[in-house]
Amino acid sequence: MKKLVIMALAGAFIINCSDKKTEDTTSTTMLEEPTQQTEAPSANDLDGKSLIEGMDCATCHKENEKMIGPSYQEIANKYTEGDMDMLADKIINGGSGNWGDVPMTPHAGLPKENAKKMVAYIMSLKK
Repeated sequence: MKKLVIMALAGAFIINCSDKKTEDTTSTTMLEEPTQQTEAPSANDLDGKSLIEGMDCATCHKENEKMIGPSYQEIANKYTEGDMDMLADKIINGGSGNWGDVPMTPHAGLPKENAKKMVAYIMSLKK
């Protein structure tokens, strides 16, 4: 009886393998790894504070106290309105050296217009 079961299974295996057509795997699409760390909010009518709240900024920054990076208050007090473009570029491209050794994460997908709104909000905190 054991031989009969083994032969039946072996026969089924051989038939199954020999009749099976190979599947075309060339149409299988793999998902690409994300190239950007952050997706930019798409709404153009968001204000700077809303944009900041919708991103990962709170990981390193707070409004009035230093964390990993400087507080928004410290940034506002250090820079002037003339630094708006430079600060917007810093948000988009990241950087290091201005506030210590920890680099700021780039936000490459963020439109410059939105980065400027974020900077304008931060600069409004100047005392």
